[in-house]
Amino acid sequence: MLRFLVIRLVWMIPSLFAVSFLAFVLIQLPPGDYVTTYIATLAASNEVVDQNTAADLRNRFGLDQPLLIQYAKWISGILIAGDFGLSFEWQQPVSELIWERMALTLVLTVSTLIATWAIALPIGVYSAVKKYSVGDYIFTFFSFLGLAIPSFLLALVLMYVAAVQLGQEVGGLFSQDYVNAPWSFGKVLDLISHLWIPVIILAVSGTASLIRVMRANMLDELNKPYVTTARAKGLSEFRLLVKYPLRVALNPFISTIAWLLPNLVSGSIIVAIVLSLPTAGPMLLQSLMSQDMYLAGAFVLLICALTLVGALVSDILLALADPRIRLE
Repeated sequence: MLRFLVIRLVWMIPSLFAVSFLAFVLIQLPPGDYVTTYIATLAASNEVVDQNTAADLRNRFGLDQPLLIQYAKWISGILIAGDFGLSFEWQQPVSELIWERMALTLVLTVSTLIATWAIALPIGVYSAVKKYSVGDYIFTFFSFLGLAIPSFLLALVLMYVAAVQLGQEVGGLFSQDYVNAPWSFGKVLDLISHLWIPVIILAVSGTASLIRVMRANMLDELNKPYVTTARAKGLSEFRLLVKYPLRVALNPFISTIAWLLPNLVSGSIIVAIVLSLPTAGPMLLQSLMSQDMYLAGAFVLLICALTLVGALVSDILLALADPRIRLE
């Protein structure tokens, strides 16, 4: 197991280099650069920028240098000093812009993941054990409904319910008194009180799909000979389910961590915009639209790192949950 972890951690290093370079290249594939976007924005407000000014801006931001040199400076700054570069649009160091947003994104992501598992696991097991019962049909109906409802539409409905019916302030993750306040116990409580709306919205589609996954996995295991043998030996039904089929059926369930973590970050952009959440998604979208390459590249790099970490966590949990998996 230790050897496996060391190998995986070593392989994560070239993987991060590869995805960082690809992200850097892809961000610059659209025609033009940040200066082009900036000039177009000024032109929309009837301001004209001459060619000399545009050239000075490109020289200032280092956009007149070859792509490989730009990437080398960016990645070396990250490795040596933890410097992700300067955001062109915000005119601030990228590291000052991303960390609080990534921290709030991780809080929202982990909360959503816990809520998703806490709901999908017992419902999936129940639907498999009580196959074709009234409860199974009800949960199946709501599962398909959860998959069909667009997240942004559910966000609008919950905002209306929270604002009109519950009288709660909606939009963002903090009340006005705590938006710019330093972190304290009161601010944490305020964050928790605002967290339930985005968690419900983001958990709905994930819960709906994982219920179907869990139900299918349990149905595959319940009819296998080892379950019949354990039942014939007089093992109680609850202990039998937990000790044998549930443990095996969790394998595909656990493996979803690898894609669920980054999907919650990148897939929640529309929801974050609708709810005005100060998370990574809206800033990532804006940086991509303005071709703010250092800011966008930092977000993409962190999301890729989160994907690799999710895959590693999945493998470790699979090894712990299923003794048939040997990670030598």
